[in-house]
Amino acid sequence: MNPTEALGLPRLQEGLRRLEPLLTASVVTGDGFLDEVTTHLIAAGGKRLRPLLALATATAGGRDATEDELMGAVAVELVHLASLYHDDVIDEATIRRNVESVNSRFREPGGPSWPATTSWPGARPSPPASGQRSPALLADTLGRLCQGQVTEVRSAFQTGRSREDYVASISGKTAALTATSCRIGALTGGLPTAEVEACTEFGRCFGMVFQIRDDVLDITATDGQLQKPAGQDLAEGIYTLPALIALADPDAGPDLRALLGQPLAQTRA
Repeated sequence: MNPTEALGLPRLQEGLRRLEPLLTASVVTGDGFLDEVTTHLIAAGGKRLRPLLALATATAGGRDATEDELMGAVAVELVHLASLYHDDVIDEATIRRNVESVNSRFREPGGPSWPATTSWPGARPSPPASGQRSPALLADTLGRLCQGQVTEVRSAFQTGRSREDYVASISGKTAALTATSCRIGALTGGLPTAEVEACTEFGRCFGMVFQIRDDVLDITATDGQLQKPAGQDLAEGIYTLPALIALADPDAGPDLRALLGQPLAQTRA
């Protein structure tokens, strides 16, 4: 038995393979244009991290996922995709997952960005059959995602941003959904209450670490590695943990503070 079989990874990989057509089917309406919009990022691929967390929590990689567990994984990925569509509209981003962003590709000249004026993708999937907790949990998570994003936007170009503000932001915009991914996996997998709570806490901690790593990569990685423009946070005045640490450094901080606090294109020569 090879290591991937010992860890149960082949079954998780199979679960993700089964997930793909369900993702597409959940957003297709029969309207050619809207279907092109809603399936654009699905077709672009992605890590599928959140459904992987849901499936791993539900099955521990030891068996094939049930239909309910798959639909739970679909639900969390669609919430994630919705947040990407929203972020790209707000940020006026042009690239996402190494393809043209939805708002850039489908924006009418002089007109609105279509994803901002249509219902978010994935509004129609059947809720996972774990009682009525999952739909309410997803709604609450979407609210926390928005709150985290608002916290971040309100701190734009603030060189005095506190680490507490940063932690509050990533707790909402990232960790809330990874926690929910694990929780829905635990619920659809029928885990005992204590294990549901433990998995939820693991997902929260995982999301915090994942976002900090992502923020470091935004400064150190390339466009191709990130599948989006590198350094985008700094350009938009979003000062994440690496920037905050550098700003607090007694040697580098003063020079960096003189450059930041305003759009980079407007800094002094």
